[in-house]
Amino acid sequence: MEAAAAGSEESGAAEGPVETAAGREDGGCEGLWDLPVEHCVRRAECGRCRRPQKVCLCPFFPVHPLKVSTCLYIIQHPAEESRVLRTVPLLTACLPGDKCKVLIGRRFGEDRYPELAAVCRNSNTLILYPGAEAANLEEVALIFPSPSTIIIIDGTWSQAKDIFYKNSLFRLPKQVQLKTSISSQYVIRTQPTNTCLSTLECAAIALAIMEKNDGIQETILRPLQALCSFQLQHGAQIHHSKEHLLKNGLYDKPMPKNKRKLKRMELLVNNVKI
Repeated sequence: MEAAAAGSEESGAAEGPVETAAGREDGGCEGLWDLPVEHCVRRAECGRCRRPQKVCLCPFFPVHPLKVSTCLYIIQHPAEESRVLRTVPLLTACLPGDKCKVLIGRRFGEDRYPELAAVCRNSNTLILYPGAEAANLEEVALIFPSPSTIIIIDGTWSQAKDIFYKNSLFRLPKQVQLKTSISSQYVIRTQPTNTCLSTLECAAIALAIMEKNDGIQETILRPLQALCSFQLQHGAQIHHSKEHLLKNGLYDKPMPKNKRKLKRMELLVNNVKI
């Protein structure tokens, strides 16, 4: 009987109004639904450089594309395409379309890229990639015929290495490198060493050498300098190279467990070229 009585009381309670958590939430939101909705308005963008108008880089580009005889082929790793602060768009804005061609990908076979294959087989083509077998571009430029073509790989060092060694086409042109001690002006991105340069900086120096015109380097670097200045003014921090951080005890990330990567970091500290 006690059990039956208890059951009837529960049944009666269930039949009455019950305040649920959902009900309390609805009651707490009463009136909020009538508040006006603020629509997100995109910042006005420049139609040319695709940057917000307040930090438009167009005033820093040459009024007319630079007149050069050297043609650049930029081989861009797909990961670079999604980066916000890229340098290749700044480079292409400074040059005629037929003098700066960008190909995006990891693998470049002759069947799929017949034009690139023909360029790589041309005796007037150079590939800018450092290494023991690479010649000094300044020395090569003294005897190299004009007009010429230079292939530059755009990506991190590991991405560039992967593209260079896993595409046989890129070992056909004469391999050259820049012999320079200047530090990169691309200070809003961390470089492996103090002398590592961005793709735009490599292209600017290479074109100045091949065209025998230092003004080309200054003109192409101008939008990069403006980009870094704008970013630093809006809260970005100067990025020192990994080499600088390691030598000065400022590297605050965990050391790699991979022995090969650890060895590379040791070489950076000991001034061994890698």
